[in-house]
Amino acid sequence: MVHFGQFDARTSLNVLSFGAKPNGVIDSTKAFSDAWDTACRVADSAVIYVPKGRYLIGQEVRFKGESCISKEITLKIDGTLIGPQDYRLLGKEENWFSFIGVHNVTVLGGYFDAKGSTLWSCKANGNNCPEGATTLRFMDSYNIRIKGVSSLNSQLFHIAINRCRNIKIEDIRIIAPDESPNTDGIHIQLSTDIEVRNASIKTGDDCISIGPGTKNLMVYGITCGPGHGISIGSLAKDAEEQGVENVTVKKAVFVRTDNGLRIKSWPRHSNGFVERVRFLGARMVDVSNPILIDQNYCPGHPSCPYQESGIKINDVIYSRIMGTSATKVAIKMDCSERFPCTRIRMQAVNLTYYGEAAKTSCTNVSGKQLGLVLPSGCL
Repeated sequence: MVHFGQFDARTSLNVLSFGAKPNGVIDSTKAFSDAWDTACRVADSAVIYVPKGRYLIGQEVRFKGESCISKEITLKIDGTLIGPQDYRLLGKEENWFSFIGVHNVTVLGGYFDAKGSTLWSCKANGNNCPEGATTLRFMDSYNIRIKGVSSLNSQLFHIAINRCRNIKIEDIRIIAPDESPNTDGIHIQLSTDIEVRNASIKTGDDCISIGPGTKNLMVYGITCGPGHGISIGSLAKDAEEQGVENVTVKKAVFVRTDNGLRIKSWPRHSNGFVERVRFLGARMVDVSNPILIDQNYCPGHPSCPYQESGIKINDVIYSRIMGTSATKVAIKMDCSERFPCTRIRMQAVNLTYYGEAAKTSCTNVSGKQLGLVLPSGCL
């Protein structure tokens, strides 16, 4: 029996003690919320433990840090958390699990199965469907670690990081089919000092999407596919927008994705920018657009602004990018006439098209290439 009040260091709180049922039938939402509230009253460190089993979480669970006195909280999950069969129950929420204003929190292990396929079917049929819930969202938080988590069939984004700092995401798996809409694997914006390591991401949208205000991001050891690749953007959604800077992507593998390494912005005036980006070591396997800068991004938009993109793209390095393109044009840089892409550098790039030479297509871009760069002709 758990008693409320203060606890000794490393207090362990089992969600079963709060009424959670591991049968996948009885809703355990309240038990998870109560366990969090109790952990927040622990003077030192607390572990919320989720044993093996299937736990139905039928509503949004909000973990708030505003009244927490705990130095550290670990959510250790050995079980599977499942969403309700009726997609409308989660679909009307913005998030499934949201962490708001927390610090020194670790999410360790576990399966998050949001059962998003019924919502995707609704959207595919053009019915009056809810937007859907992001599976895991962290907002206004710092010192966060997400390790060993598997996210399956999210209704919308799998993991979203908003207005956070010092976040480490490692050893994760994200799985959704390639036709699932807006199921970005990891979305980051308005956040600094983020590290993503050792992730396998199969999804229907960007494997990693990097939004405005992202600074000091390291992505290392990512396998992506299916999906839309790693994207900086979309940018220029707003005229007043923070920039993206100090982004490094190392040792990435893309397998039959729509894009590989992409920077995209809407054709609209904006004060945003992209600066100091390093794409270091990537293998492409039948990728439609291995290297892409698109400053005229406007996919099927009925009110495309058709302006010159105001996003300034400067100091981007592509090094050791190898593999195969599924289209003839393996390198495409469609930059703004008003604000051309500058200081773009390429070295040790070798991309082919079904065993033949690939091509480049470049507009309003300047920089230099060093050593072997195939296909050549951009810089």
